[in-house]
Amino acid sequence: MDLNIFWFGVIGILFVGYFFLEGFDYGVGMLYQFLTPDDTDRRVALNAIGPTWGANEVWLITAGGAIFAAFPEWYATLFSGFYLALVLMLLGLIARGVAMEYRSRHDPPAWRRMWDWALTIGSFIPALLWGVAMANLVRGVPIDAQMNDTGSLLTLLNPYALWSGLVMLVIFLAHGAYFLDMKTEGALRSQAASAARWLGWPAAIAEAILLLWSSRLIHPSAWAVAAGLLSLGSIVTAVLVYGQKTIRMAFFLHGAGIALLTAASFLALFPDVMVSSLNPAWSLTIYNAASNPYSLRVMTWVALTLVPIVLAYQLWTYWIFRQRVSPKSPLEY
Repeated sequence: MDLNIFWFGVIGILFVGYFFLEGFDYGVGMLYQFLTPDDTDRRVALNAIGPTWGANEVWLITAGGAIFAAFPEWYATLFSGFYLALVLMLLGLIARGVAMEYRSRHDPPAWRRMWDWALTIGSFIPALLWGVAMANLVRGVPIDAQMNDTGSLLTLLNPYALWSGLVMLVIFLAHGAYFLDMKTEGALRSQAASAARWLGWPAAIAEAILLLWSSRLIHPSAWAVAAGLLSLGSIVTAVLVYGQKTIRMAFFLHGAGIALLTAASFLALFPDVMVSSLNPAWSLTIYNAASNPYSLRVMTWVALTLVPIVLAYQLWTYWIFRQRVSPKSPLEY
């Protein structure tokens, strides 16, 4: 296989894994303090994601490293043009991590409320901005002949990208509600089930509007259209299945919808990695933005050696912490 295509596919898979796993983390972070005023139930929610949220972030770190090593021009243009948005996203991720670790270290209600809001806002910002970023990648940004993004933060905040951000936000909220229903017990579970029933259809409708808008704005490939329609079908089926109280199946169907929507974005982008809205000839592709063939070969051998180890570790972690969390469980977070 062409290694340029291979590494574009690897990066796409890494983002698929990240959005599937971190999607319910974001959803829980945005939801949990609104589901219940009881501090123990809030701790149950945090302990449902606590043992694995750090491992889920590894997918993003690995994806960023892969872009840097395999497509350095893509990395340079992306991080310069999306600089302010990425800084806001990074601050949100930092706030989430600190809140998870600090919230339960002291008992005063004011202390815990502060970190509750830090976690909620720190989950809201990346969830929204990931949708904005993905939409701008496929829609196009003002890249000049020197591969420089000449736009600003306001350029990124166009109506299509903002709607994409809202779609990602609602989908992650529903994903988090499904996860809490699947993973917790007690009063929190019933509140999460109620939230999931309210969020499922809005997520499906919002995505349907996004797909229709995308088909008229960017003219995606047949493969991208197929992945998008399968994504919408998975999310709708999750809602219908959830009505029959089969929560585990609903959760994984909804997660498959997230994975397929991410895949649709990358399929719509291929063979470009960033589209120039100024001149299609100035777009960054998997070839003009790539490292030299020797670097790609070395990276491939390293990835084939180490990635299976990382995947095995993460599967083991989820297996160890597979039990439901209840108010009677030992609560660390």
